[in-house]
Amino acid sequence: MRIFLRVFGYSARYPFLALGTLLCAVLGTLMVAVFPAVTQRVVDVVLRQHHPEKLIPLVIIKALAGEPLPVYGKGDQIRDWLHVEDHARALQLVFETGAPGRSYNVGGFNERTNLSVVQAICAELDRLRPRAAGPHAELITYVADRPGHDQRYAIDASRIATELGWRPRETFETGLAKTVQWYLDNEAWWRPLMKTGQAGQRLGLAPQGVKA
Repeated sequence: MRIFLRVFGYSARYPFLALGTLLCAVLGTLMVAVFPAVTQRVVDVVLRQHHPEKLIPLVIIKALAGEPLPVYGKGDQIRDWLHVEDHARALQLVFETGAPGRSYNVGGFNERTNLSVVQAICAELDRLRPRAAGPHAELITYVADRPGHDQRYAIDASRIATELGWRPRETFETGLAKTVQWYLDNEAWWRPLMKTGQAGQRLGLAPQGVKA
């Protein structure tokens, strides 16, 4: 699978990511052969109404509860972050002006380690909702890394910038601040989700007794 992915310009080690990128490549190629189509690929997105299993809402919700904040391994895995509104603007731009058959990578130009993301969330919560027991960063807890965890997700977003003139409007800091504030203002949305079996925990590790 890795060789096939490289033919399409991908390199993925984590099975979930490898399968997704392979499907995008194959489907994108088939669609262009049938009708004018453009393909867009995006990095990790900072957004409201994100399932509590995901890193940013998970950390926010656990921090508000005073629970340990799980960080895989040393937290040195690198991700590029893009605010959801910038992603929406990129989608519209590619739809309206993208060249048929072209692929456009959309990046946030905001590469951060997972640990630095968690620390930034803690700092924002310290500002907006201080914790009586001390800084939220004191809750950071390092846990065993998940199998096959990619060290870095990287994307070359130069094409959409040079050909379509797109750049994100939000920085990582402004996008994160809006997202943290949304979760503070909308507890009625996410609290019911915490009653489900998988909410409030990171997924990706095999259950106890099951070999990965």
